[in-house]
Amino acid sequence: MRVVRKVSASRGFARVAPYVIPALDRGVHRLTRGRRLLSTAMLPGVVLTSTGARSGLPRRTPLACMPEGGNAGGRSWILVGSNFGRPGHPAWTHNLLARPRASVSWRGTDVTVTAVLLEGEERAAVWAAALAFWPPYAAYQKRISREIRLFRLTERPPGERPPGH
Repeated sequence: MRVVRKVSASRGFARVAPYVIPALDRGVHRLTRGRRLLSTAMLPGVVLTSTGARSGLPRRTPLACMPEGGNAGGRSWILVGSNFGRPGHPAWTHNLLARPRASVSWRGTDVTVTAVLLEGEERAAVWAAALAFWPPYAAYQKRISREIRLFRLTERPPGERPPGH
């Protein structure tokens, strides 16, 4: 795992990964009927279905996530908008800011969620947990001047329809 973390923190990985990993994840996710993502060999992952901020169309994005346990209101996940340490915020973060209602495919199950951008002390605490969970995030943050966005996605009550359905 140490080698994977070192490679994941490299600039070369940041140049190639945004094109290769999502494409492979989408293919594996489709072939396994939503039960698997290739990248979960490194980190847990979800496929986020958000609504395009400009287009209003459903957008499916495979992402690493940090599951949170023990949330009294249901399940929740942290998404880190690292963009592999590239300068701009990833498009999915703009989508969640504009339309926080979304869904995630988690281990073969579609879960409706509401996204909240974390700020202040709450963000600082979650960022520390994210760095312990996946240390390459620190290398991504060092390479860029923007603050990496963190979102908490919390499960919504059953019966609410996810976007695009």
